[in-house]
Amino acid sequence: MTVYCYLTFPTTYFAIRAEQLLKDKPYPFKMVPVPRSISSSCGTALRCSCEERKLVKDLLLAQAVEIEGDFRVEEQDLKLPRLFSRNERAGS
Repeated sequence: MTVYCYLTFPTTYFAIRAEQLLKDKPYPFKMVPVPRSISSSCGTALRCSCEERKLVKDLLLAQAVEIEGDFRVEEQDLKLPRLFSRNERAGS
């Protein structure tokens, strides 16, 4: 299992603003669709490491970015199917 932290925003404006503020900072993050485990509604969330979540959140709040929710989500690691060459498939 992998654990990620997600910040959600009340509007797309705040999600875009958060991305702009963080793009030159040393915190790794990714803008992603809000996971279904958090909400069934559409929207954009900021995924970051849980270790740096507080630093990211504090930075955004200091710049007047409104945050709607703060979530910690355990996700199963996806295993991709093995790809076979044409020869392997024919010989199996």
